Amino acid sequence: MSLSAGRPVVLSSLLLALVLALSGCAKKEAAPEPLRAVRTIKVESGSVAALQEFSGEVKARTETRLSFRVGGKLLRREVDLGDAVRPGQAIAQLDPADLKLGQEAAAAGLRAAQVQAEQSAADLKRYRELHEQGFIGAAELERRETALKAAQAALDQARAQAGVQGNQAQYTRLVAEGAGVVTAVEAEPGAVVAAGTPIVRVALDGPRDVVFSVPEDRVAELRALMGRAGALQVRLWGGDGETLPATLRELAAAADASTRTFVAKADVGAAALRLGRTATVVMERPRRDDQIRLPLAAVAEQGGRSVVWLLDAQAMTVRPQPVRVSGADGNQVLVAEGLQPGQEVVGAGVHVLTPGQKVRRYIEPARAASR
Repeated sequence: MSLSAGRPVVLSSLLLALVLALSGCAKKEAAPEPLRAVRTIKVESGSVAALQEFSGEVKARTETRLSFRVGGKLLRREVDLGDAVRPGQAIAQLDPADLKLGQEAAAAGLRAAQVQAEQSAADLKRYRELHEQGFIGAAELERRETALKAAQAALDQARAQAGVQGNQAQYTRLVAEGAGVVTAVEAEPGAVVAAGTPIVRVALDGPRDVVFSVPEDRVAELRALMGRAGALQVRLWGGDGETLPATLRELAAAADASTRTFVAKADVGAAALRLGRTATVVMERPRRDDQIRLPLAAVAEQGGRSVVWLLDAQAMTVRPQPVRVSGADGNQVLVAEGLQPGQEVVGAGVHVLTPGQKVRRYIEPARAASR
């Protein structure tokens, strides 16, 4: 066979290989998007009484910081955190040495003033007798009377000073003024404290409050409930779901500088509640008749807006619909604007949908088998 005769065969083989290579490198067509099954909810409006909940803490109505009226070195503290105290019980003791010396000095000054007053009174008696006998003039008698008045004033001053020093010596012993529980310890033995420095904090027995914080947009609604018995409900945590009626007793006039919320106190009376227990304060908001409830999973966020996915029943496609959410009620969202009764909304899996996507209705397996 000649070389020229085999040339067409070689060219044909090369051409076939080139065609096969190009067909292998061609871009494959994308697989069609699967027809997604969706569970839908028919939009219905109804009457809703929304509940607003606030997290709070049980505290004593009266909580005092006990401190000494005088300064000194703290020798000992008789109570610890969590201890129960009774009226008159010893709380802490200061070193009384310096104050006892001051008390003794005041007592000595009192005795000296008393002796001086007695001497002035005796002198005045003798000078009166001399004046009656004509041995001294009226001016000298008046000087003796003035000296007695000065001695009496000095005696009164010394007596008052001795009383002050005696009281200060007694102030070295700090006692509880009422029954309660120690909720904080603020000084340790060995520290030198000034007068008025808190040593312990005691929550007194008696009425209890649930203290909670309120955002600014709820202050007006809450203030309208001020003083109304049972206007609030308190649900205790860590128990059997016990609920107690409460009355709004106090609402701060200014917001907290750090949280920008307003402190409120709900009175639960003399209920036997453990201090520091966590509770939920429930406020019932005004009832509305045009509210639409949707599951929390039906609402998504796109571009900073809340949206739901509407189903076009004829084309069986979905599209996003912006809505305005007015609040929440448990696991449901309250929609104020953007939907109309009768529309169908996708109830779950909204994060995987795209605008115009073809879908089909989800059918329960049991219902599908019965068909």
